[in-house]
Amino acid sequence: MEVIVRGKNFEVTDALKEHVTKKLGKMAKLFDPHPVTAHAVLSVEKERQIVEVTMPIDGLLLRGEEATPDMYASVDLVVDKLEKQYAKFKTRVRRRHGPSEHREPPPMDVASVVRRKTFPAKPMLLDEALMQMDLLGHDFFVFTNGETDTINVLYRRRDGEYGLLEPR
Repeated sequence: MEVIVRGKNFEVTDALKEHVTKKLGKMAKLFDPHPVTAHAVLSVEKERQIVEVTMPIDGLLLRGEEATPDMYASVDLVVDKLEKQYAKFKTRVRRRHGPSEHREPPPMDVASVVRRKTFPAKPMLLDEALMQMDLLGHDFFVFTNGETDTINVLYRRRDGEYGLLEPR
């Protein structure tokens, strides 16, 4: 398993990087024979030590985030969370399709569209899109980015901060 560790707002020590790689590496046995890349972002906000891990696995995206006063504890908790997510997914697959070694994930149920909405796609800067989203009182806002000329999605995160989805 490939593990990519990066720090946000601080320098990741070799010992911490080794701990993250070792903990996430133990999960590799769950995904055999598929190669998996885990992306871990470690950050510090005041006394909170935050670990975010994302692992794309055959169409499934495992994602976990934990925050504690100790970075090592955050790593341990996020790995536990990811293992539970994967076990829950595997249980659902077995329940639907019976036991099997190499099955594709089940197809998602297709939801029906009950409402369609159109909106003007005037190019705008990120600050303008943020202001527009707040004025509308929405948790997300789709807009054409005036700087990159691509469709972006601005959203409000659970922690009250904002996130931005941009195509590559």
